[in-house]
Amino acid sequence: MTSQNRPAETAVRELAGKKAVVTGGSRGIGAAIVRNLLAAGATVVAGARSADAGEPAGATFVKADLSTSDGVRQFADAALETLGEVDIIVNNAGGCRSFHRVLDLEADWQYTMDINFLAAVRLNAALVPSLRENGGGSIVHVSSIATVAAYPILYHYAAAKSALETYSKGLAAELAPDGIRVLSVCLGNVATPASEIARRQVVEYFGGEPDAAALEELAGKWAAEIPLGRMGESQDIADAVGFLVSPRASWITGSNIVIDGGKTAGLS
Repeated sequence: MTSQNRPAETAVRELAGKKAVVTGGSRGIGAAIVRNLLAAGATVVAGARSADAGEPAGATFVKADLSTSDGVRQFADAALETLGEVDIIVNNAGGCRSFHRVLDLEADWQYTMDINFLAAVRLNAALVPSLRENGGGSIVHVSSIATVAAYPILYHYAAAKSALETYSKGLAAELAPDGIRVLSVCLGNVATPASEIARRQVVEYFGGEPDAAALEELAGKWAAEIPLGRMGESQDIADAVGFLVSPRASWITGSNIVIDGGKTAGLS
């Protein structure tokens, strides 16, 4: 049974009474994470640049541009006003607006660092005091296997996610005495609306025509590179994050968990 066929309501309500904040929570992986947290009993505030038709019911959605310090501050203030306190932070917002060779990154370096790295740094700085006051909590950062697998047109994105992973380890050590666990999850190719856009951009970047046949061929190529034989699904990631923020993971912190169907197995 694939994750797509698993019922979302299988989660035990082990997060009842917990207050969670999820960035990039209106669609794809973020929306699946929000749904899992809700199913486990948490109250959730989700933030993204714009709402989506598939925005999870039951969560409070806050529109915010998380690539700016002002946007993060506004989102954090709104989350605290809604929830009163915070126990769980999932920094899922990320991505890149375009692909580049290494020496052609002037226009996108700052945005890519802001949305993939500094958004998490800023949000944690704003919300960690609440976790401390509550006597603990958990933080999960969503990263990418681009940090360990060489993608020639994604080095700006890989650099930002590498910074996020290093920061995550340092934050875990600093916050452990406060009972706050910090983890990162390193994702492979996951079938989401964003990945569909990425396939189109890749085909166009290399001079191809992004018609249905070309997009299907590229999706097949990506899937064939994964030992488990398929691209990931949003629910695969949501299930992992749901475990990591739960009491069942109470002795796990400072780790970077790779979720990629085995694609980077054996890579350091």
